[in-house]
Formats: sequence, C-alpha cells, structure tokens
Amino acid sequence: QVQLVESGGGLVQAGGSLRLSCAASGRTFSGYVMGWFRQAPGNEREFVSAISWTDGSTVYANSVKGRFTISRDNAKNTVYLQMNSLKPEDTAVYYCAVRRGTIVLRTAPSLFGSWGQGTQVTVSS
Repeated sequence: QVQLVESGGGLVQAGGSLRLSCAASGRTFSGYVMGWFRQAPGNEREFVSAISWTDGSTVYANSVKGRFTISRDNAKNTVYLQMNSLKPEDTAVYYCAVRRGTIVLRTAPSLFGSWGQGTQVTVSS
C-alpha cells in the first residue's frame, strides 16, 4: 500500500522560501510520476508540478514556473518542492500524489491514485 507523507509547510512572508518534502513508501516507484497539487479555500485542487521517477523529467504550472523547483532523491524515495519568491496567492494546502506512468504532461488530479494528507503553506503580505 502506497503511503505519502508531506512535510515542510508553514508561515512565510511574501518573497520568502519554503521546501516541501514528500516521503513515499509501499512500493518501488520506477515507472511512476509524482505530482504536487494545491488547494486554497473555495478553490478546486490545482496542479503545481510533477516529476517522472524514472527519468527525472519535470513539468510546472505557469503560475509557479521560474519560482518553484521539483526534484527527487531516489535513494530516500522522497520528492521535494523548493518554493522561492513566494506570493500570497501561493497560500494553500499542498498535496503530493503519485500515479503510474512516465509522461509527466498528464497532470489531471483524477489520474493520481494515491495522495498524502497535505501540508499548509501560508504566505503573508
């Protein structure tokens, strides 16, 4: 059974940085894609970034491109989301999720079968 545990959220001022971690367990993740999503109150869950566990290819939402960086540590089965130049509109609960596949461009939340519990990120102005 796949388990995903996020950590690293918190309160930060606009312009600051945070690094989120997602520790994955329960299987070998070669051939899988890990994604980060976020959901603000009253909004739908939206895609942030994804990475192929197999070849490290990445994709980003336009709203975070150039500010956020996704990476993975295969030895630790952990995916990271480095978030720089944070804005108040980045405030949300951030979730990691995993799906079978190698094509990172398929980013719809419905494709991801396992989810973490989420970590709150709050950016003050």
